[in-house]
Amino acid sequence: MVGVSDGQPSAQAPATARTRIGRPLLSLALASMMDEVHAHSGAVYLLASKEPVLEMAVMAGLPRAFAAPWERVGLSAPIPVADAVRERRLVWVGGEEEMARLYPRISVVLPYPFALAALPVATESTAYGAVFVTWPGSHPPDLSDRERTHLSAACDRLAARLARALEDSVPLLPEPDLLGGPGLAGAAGTLGSVESARMVARLPYGLCSLDLHGRISFANAAAAELIGVPVSRLLGTQLWASVPWLNDPVYEDRYRAALMSQQSTSFVALRPPGDWLSFRLYPSTSGLSVRITRARAVAEMNRGHRPADDAPSRLVTISQVLSLAGALTEAVGVQDVVQLAADEIAPAVGSQALVVLGSRAGRLHVLGHHGYPDSHVVERFDGLPLLERTPGTHVLTTGVPAFFEDQQQLERLYPAREATPDGFAAWAYLPLIASGRPVGTLVLAYTEPHGFPADERAVLTSLGGLIAQALERAVLYDAKHQLAHGLQAALLPHSLPPLPGIDAAARYLPATQGMDIGGDFYDLVPAQGQAAAVIGDVQGHNVTAAGLMGQIRTAVRAYTTVGQPPAEVMRSTNRLLIDLGADLFASCLYLRLDAEHGRAVMARAGHPPPLLRRPDGRVRVLDLAGGPLLGIDGSATYQTTQVDLAPGSVLALYTDGLIESPGTDIEDALADLGRVLAETGDLPLDELADRLLESRAMPRGRIDDVAVLLLRARARG
Repeated sequence: MVGVSDGQPSAQAPATARTRIGRPLLSLALASMMDEVHAHSGAVYLLASKEPVLEMAVMAGLPRAFAAPWERVGLSAPIPVADAVRERRLVWVGGEEEMARLYPRISVVLPYPFALAALPVATESTAYGAVFVTWPGSHPPDLSDRERTHLSAACDRLAARLARALEDSVPLLPEPDLLGGPGLAGAAGTLGSVESARMVARLPYGLCSLDLHGRISFANAAAAELIGVPVSRLLGTQLWASVPWLNDPVYEDRYRAALMSQQSTSFVALRPPGDWLSFRLYPSTSGLSVRITRARAVAEMNRGHRPADDAPSRLVTISQVLSLAGALTEAVGVQDVVQLAADEIAPAVGSQALVVLGSRAGRLHVLGHHGYPDSHVVERFDGLPLLERTPGTHVLTTGVPAFFEDQQQLERLYPAREATPDGFAAWAYLPLIASGRPVGTLVLAYTEPHGFPADERAVLTSLGGLIAQALERAVLYDAKHQLAHGLQAALLPHSLPPLPGIDAAARYLPATQGMDIGGDFYDLVPAQGQAAAVIGDVQGHNVTAAGLMGQIRTAVRAYTTVGQPPAEVMRSTNRLLIDLGADLFASCLYLRLDAEHGRAVMARAGHPPPLLRRPDGRVRVLDLAGGPLLGIDGSATYQTTQVDLAPGSVLALYTDGLIESPGTDIEDALADLGRVLAETGDLPLDELADRLLESRAMPRGRIDDVAVLLLRARARG
């Protein structure tokens, strides 16, 4: 089925009847397009019929496995083909560093030198899909006018053909991908003549031929001898799959790099126990030729050292990067991002120290650092104007990475840096770009001079993109966290007022999950020689709940001040909550305290019952009469209960976050709380409040807010 869009990529209309098309329309169009611009690989995507998704219909030049993560992509995905359809424009990515900066997800999986163009396949009114084509890394950094014209015209022609097919109710049938010719079984077919095969067999070095999928179609005797595997076991298999000591993602990565970049590449590998072999890969559009020789120079260099297969690889593999990306999604605050980068990213790339820089009000700020023996060396850069000529400010303002392989390179461009040495010998300055704008700079420092080959630069830049997204979220979270605490602090009492004959202590703990703000509240109100206490919990953990909590607390204060009795305070607050139309409920417990006569009058609206500890240490749960939650029934009434408060008695008021937790029975939780209160009730109230909170600490954090208000009757005299 062919999906289309009438100017809005998210709206597709399916084609109707399914009939056969005489020629493979998409394959021929893609092959012609690639031939016109001398592209190396490409693919055609079509919009799905009933969802805003692009599906790969045909790929050419490379195995589909290279683009497996993007066989189906949403139109909102940060992928070139999706951008091309969504924005109706040609998307050009001129090289590996630009890919790492603009599309880090792609660069993470394909950190190789290649250029890419993506175009929409669309008429003026309807979008059908998209096309991308790639060139080797040797392509100029800019797309030529001729290439742009040919690609645009070819996509327009394809769109017109798809439009006609739709009008004629002729949807497309599946088409095979376009790869090079099938691998040939023998050397004679591969090299063209029997004599050539004999010549290759006599060569003193190994020679293999791989198809585009990496399968061995030819291997001479020297290759089999060097590898240590018979030719019969090599043919038809992938080199890294049939040779155990080559079964490492690093070696498969070189095959992928050669095919993507169409540039010869090489690697050395240790054949156990101590023979180093050199593999040189020569790519073409139909596969790879591999030359295998003994790597004598490497063997000499490593003589006397431990075998290299015992040494950890410093190349960040795809699986490592994906693992790091997953870990970054779990980072919450800025310091979490810094710590994660120090614990996992720096060791993975061989760095010994790092700094994360940000900007605020036109100045550089150190968000965090790790690995520097003297922290003052880093912190002296905090507050520098962004106009200062330093590598950190330059990378942050321009968004262009900078790599310095030794101290001389750094000081040649930044002479002032000589006056502030940090004790390291090489540096990578990576821009942290999120949502199209720089949000900071990651500085990786190395204790020894360090070369930065092109593939490592691409990987590091990709990691910078991943860290940038995590940092952007972390900065936003920290800002919300500060806002939440500021709002909560403004809505709760800054201190408890002194009350006649009553000592008091209070604690508030936000939930550890969510926004760290909620509707739990408490208050003490002096009232005409007596005192009133209130504790409550508004449903929810957000700004709305906190705002409503502030209104309830203010209302209770006002009704208390004008002299309403406890039952009427509850009724008035209930009516107010209904009149506000907030669609939120609240539990509440209100007490009018008369210390002179040793009693308290309480009204309860769906709130957990308080605990009373008598002077002799006995604790009981107060079974108070009450009414429904506030905000449910405008005609509700609330009965009151009088409780005796002998001198030394302690009333423990709390919200349900103190006693409710998954898998715990509330009766058991109340019993545990009463036991702690009985054992520690003679402590000063501040210490007692801390003990009660510690006794109910949750091993996996709090899912609800907790408020505690303790009241102790002093001896009358």
